[in-house]
Amino acid sequence: MNPMTRRSVLSLALPTLPALSTAADLWNIYPGKRGPGNGKRLVLISGDEEYRSEEALPQLAQILATHHGFDCTVLFAINPANGAIDPGIRDNIPGLDALRTADLMIIATRFRELPDDQMQYIDEYVHSGRPIVGLRTATHAFHYSAGSNSRFRHYSDQDTSGWPGGFGRQVLGETWISHHGHHAVQSTRGIVAPGAEKHPVMRGVDGIWGPTDVYTANLPLPDGCQTLVLGQVLVGMNATDKPISGDYITDRKGRKIVKRPNDPMMPVAWTRTFAGRQGKPARIFTTTMGAAVDLQNEGFRRMLVNAAYWALGMEERIPARSKVDLVGSYTPTFFGFGKHRPGMKPSDFAAGRQPGSY
Repeated sequence: MNPMTRRSVLSLALPTLPALSTAADLWNIYPGKRGPGNGKRLVLISGDEEYRSEEALPQLAQILATHHGFDCTVLFAINPANGAIDPGIRDNIPGLDALRTADLMIIATRFRELPDDQMQYIDEYVHSGRPIVGLRTATHAFHYSAGSNSRFRHYSDQDTSGWPGGFGRQVLGETWISHHGHHAVQSTRGIVAPGAEKHPVMRGVDGIWGPTDVYTANLPLPDGCQTLVLGQVLVGMNATDKPISGDYITDRKGRKIVKRPNDPMMPVAWTRTFAGRQGKPARIFTTTMGAAVDLQNEGFRRMLVNAAYWALGMEERIPARSKVDLVGSYTPTFFGFGKHRPGMKPSDFAAGRQPGSY
């Protein structure tokens, strides 16, 4: 059942939901207004315990729909007992069948262990030759328990079988390694990588900064990756802070955890292509930034909007400076485990009802 076109039927996949819950209660649709994206369907998949993707993706979807004309559907991790958004529910994201008619998948999940009947839609999409944009924890989007008999356990972030590194490394270009900056203590300034200044994704982009720290990556990234942005580790959590200097980063207990964090700087945004089972090369854009609070930065929002155009092969339609004004009120929750807003429903993030506006 495709949530892009049918919203009023009862959900058969979740029989434990309250009787009055309908499929339309489990995801959000933001129809595109006038713009270059008219006729293109984007599916944005949230579901992480820490970085508030359930707040970030509705805002990103509204920017893409309102200013650029894309039809956007946002999916959430849903607690089947009450229909509420619950990032701690790792095995339920209703509405993934929307991917069958999607032109672009934007994913920001973390350690999901989805059942095969849901995961099959992601797998079909990944191997279809259609583009993907991955945010922050998408490098470790899936993680299956030891002994899992899922057909898709090779998607796990640390898979060592036929897909080493799982979805993150095989599709996006990197999986989870470690925090490179000091998490929640040192923020990230985005530095355009040498030679990437004229890439379409970077058109009109400047001043990238986010409270999230830099992730470690294995260098060099796989063949075919082009680094667009490097992450400069700052001494604190303000955009005006200086880059960290010295030989080591230490943790709260004084232990040395990273040697010379800005020499070299880690990539925090890159592109590549991925050819799945059908052999059709798909454009991939990945950034290890992407918490809900990162979206308060205009430069970061502009990079994401440009990335959507580029991934869809629409780079000629990227203006000199894409419009990325926030839509409605947007006061996102700061990242952290257990900090999601309990009891929220997808309808609380409907058009015009961003965090802070209800």
